[in-house]
Amino acid sequence: MFNCFGFELVSFRPDSPYLFDPRDVPSHGHRCHGRRGAAATLRGGGPRSSLECGPLPCLTPRSQTLRVSVVAGRSGNEEPSLRSTSSSTRRTLELKGHHQPITALAFGNHNEPTLLCSAAEDYVIIWDVEACRMSLQQGLDPRGNVVGTLLGKVLYLCFSPDDQTLITCADNKIYVLNCKQEDILAVLEGHLGVVTAAEFSPWQSNILVSISEDRTFKVWDLTRNMLLYQSPVLSGSPLLSLCMDNRVNQFITGSANGQLDVFTLLHGQQCRRVLHIDLVKEQQKYYCKIQRKVRLSENADVESINSLRNCKNLHYSSSYLNGNNLENGPRACIELPILRMSHCEYLLNSLLKKDSSFTPESSSSLWVGTINGLFNINLATGEIDAALHFEDHLGLSIQTAGSYAIGSRNTNKVFCLLASMFGKHIALLEVHMLELAKMCLQYSNEEEPLSIIARSSLLPTSPLNYDLKQKKRSKPAEHSQTAASSIKDKPVVFHTKVKSSGYTAAPRLNMYTPKVNPPKSVSSVMKEKTNSLTGVSKEYPLNSLAPSRLHTRVAVSNQPTPICCIQYSGDGKLLAVGLADKSMLVYNSSLIGTPTVFKGHDGAVNCVGWTQNNKWLLTASEDRSLWIWPVHGSAPALQLGTETFSKPARSAQFYYMDTFLLFSSGSEFQLHGYHLDTSRDDIKSYKRKSKSKLVAKFKMSDTQEISCLSAVNDFYSYIVLVAGTNRALEVFDLNVGQSVVTVPDAHSRPVHQICQNNGSVFCTQASESYNLFLTTAITDGIKLWDLRTLRSVRRYEGHHNRCHPCKIALSPCGRFLVTGSEDKCAYLFELGSSNFVHKLSGHTETVITLAYSSSAPKIHGDGRGGEFGSSHACISKVVPKWTHGGGGIEFGPVR
Repeated sequence: MFNCFGFELVSFRPDSPYLFDPRDVPSHGHRCHGRRGAAATLRGGGPRSSLECGPLPCLTPRSQTLRVSVVAGRSGNEEPSLRSTSSSTRRTLELKGHHQPITALAFGNHNEPTLLCSAAEDYVIIWDVEACRMSLQQGLDPRGNVVGTLLGKVLYLCFSPDDQTLITCADNKIYVLNCKQEDILAVLEGHLGVVTAAEFSPWQSNILVSISEDRTFKVWDLTRNMLLYQSPVLSGSPLLSLCMDNRVNQFITGSANGQLDVFTLLHGQQCRRVLHIDLVKEQQKYYCKIQRKVRLSENADVESINSLRNCKNLHYSSSYLNGNNLENGPRACIELPILRMSHCEYLLNSLLKKDSSFTPESSSSLWVGTINGLFNINLATGEIDAALHFEDHLGLSIQTAGSYAIGSRNTNKVFCLLASMFGKHIALLEVHMLELAKMCLQYSNEEEPLSIIARSSLLPTSPLNYDLKQKKRSKPAEHSQTAASSIKDKPVVFHTKVKSSGYTAAPRLNMYTPKVNPPKSVSSVMKEKTNSLTGVSKEYPLNSLAPSRLHTRVAVSNQPTPICCIQYSGDGKLLAVGLADKSMLVYNSSLIGTPTVFKGHDGAVNCVGWTQNNKWLLTASEDRSLWIWPVHGSAPALQLGTETFSKPARSAQFYYMDTFLLFSSGSEFQLHGYHLDTSRDDIKSYKRKSKSKLVAKFKMSDTQEISCLSAVNDFYSYIVLVAGTNRALEVFDLNVGQSVVTVPDAHSRPVHQICQNNGSVFCTQASESYNLFLTTAITDGIKLWDLRTLRSVRRYEGHHNRCHPCKIALSPCGRFLVTGSEDKCAYLFELGSSNFVHKLSGHTETVITLAYSSSAPKIHGDGRGGEFGSSHACISKVVPKWTHGGGGIEFGPVR
């Protein structure tokens, strides 16, 4: 037995084709508690054989338990063997009946009776394990039920959920057999290559999914025996493995070149790809993280690594934990055939269960077995959480696997039975999930995790203590004569007409007359109408449906003009739009009427921002300037120019409850205090009273330019998130005035937007939800992060983003995510699912930027015109309308 990274390995070198129960091998008190595994294929010097871990009745509350392990091979006798470990009897079951080498095995889905199916080129036989054991005790030969004869070379077997039907994959055909008698219920044809696997849908028992060496999968309806869906070619190599995930109604396909694709089965039997995983690339990323962790590890981590090297039970040697080999670069790229996949519980659940808020909803993992290792992949993000590389464990007798059987029903341990590709060696791997999770690179065990909401008081040295509007000390009074001489003679009355005192007028009869229900002035009526604009609600509907239909479309220019940015005001009444023609437009939320135009920049307006009181607007331009405008004015109140910016600002905003200006320029971002005053002196009208002052500069390490930054302004927060062209994500804590953590290689490309969960004044959320934020990069999809652990907890794909920086927006309720796309649509996701729920069409060009209203469930999306098309840039608003009645929900445009 060998122990490393939470794995216990037991090796076998059987002299016969029969595998005795692995529990007979001493394991220092550890017992196998796996319940079910899956068949795996063995390609070696002889014909293909199969390996299967089946249901273990030891999990049922009975006094006599049956524990079975099965192996099939070719060594004189061509029959499977079973080993019973019951306390009353320990005899090997030899099930004889085949005359050809056994090529496939499968267990049924129920414990009573426990069914085992074996297939060869001559017969397909179903065995009742309990009945065979009883026959053996009575001195009789165990007998099975032949359900198929001369079907060909069977490569895969699968029982239906009720164990009444058996799927047999032989050559390029799929046979549907009756488990009670020899009867072919149907023959499914259509694949152009050998069918390598087929599985029943757990959530629809009449649906069957099959994969083939023709690199496609098909969806069948067994009720009508017809094809429902056929996929295009998915990969350049044959598809080898298939796994069904009944938690989220998805299935995963694995190919011979290490490509995994996650699909969801929609209504109407249409399939949509949710996630694509390149195992070779993910493996390289994982080992790069190991190298980086070894370089930057503290003494505690070094001691734990050294303890692994000095482990008495295992001779462990890995180039990634050897400091002398860290500079040798990544290993040679080889293809990783996906031999077996098995769904399991999320790896970090055992560590994060103490705080349920840290555990992502509907999170799960996938065990993937390849020829040279075993990987645990997070299905929400597509990243490798843990890996076991066979060549790193020198005591393991198998360095190249050819067959897998994985059982992962127990939450504490996972058992993997694997066979060698070039010999008769068999090994049992016992994976301790808790120990493995502690070694997981994604896990952070900080006592005080970071938080977006400020949970401590400001430090005296914090730059956030700066106040530009400090009161000046009053000067002492001078000599009385000097003060008296400074007083000038002025007339007592300043007006030409002086109102009479009324002494000469007749006395009043009624000294006081109250005003009852005075008529409202025209200005007050107009003000009330303005405040009650269409679409603005007092409270955001938290249970509202997602926007799904186009409501209004407005052209912003007579010529094709790209729209660079868009943002709602905090009250949801106004919408600011920055254009590439150096101007900014401000619409009301209903998009009715003529917008207010703000001009003055010499470059495209790439950033707009609002204050909390919705009275001031911020614009940043490509001309290296930042201006602050009054909403009801035409001239800027404050201008920052080239003396402040070395490069154009990629991100700019108000920060810390409108106390500071926060913007990036080059590889640093600046914090400025400011004071706005629009009043002017009558004599020196050219002199502006607004001013700003630099408070602090913060430089991002190892980057040429900051691509984007984000911070919360709606409440007090010390955290600033920054992303650079070096593909890293860095977190700054302005309370301590420095960078606190860096996430290298957050995306495969530089992040072009960070979107935080700012919430809204019209709704409330749990305090933990504000620690979630999103990042997006070209060609690398969207990632959801948790600031407390700085882990990517989910990944979103499905939209097209290959060359344009399509931006994203988060709903105020925190339930929906919308992103632009290059196919002239916007995609709407639920935050807890990787599958998009709506595809919003209506634009004529690429959707670049979007904004979610803070007061009502509606989205504004901007399309790009110009050199990419002849159509005008436009703004589209999508609003749902629902009516209750007749037992349904109706969607339509709001009138």
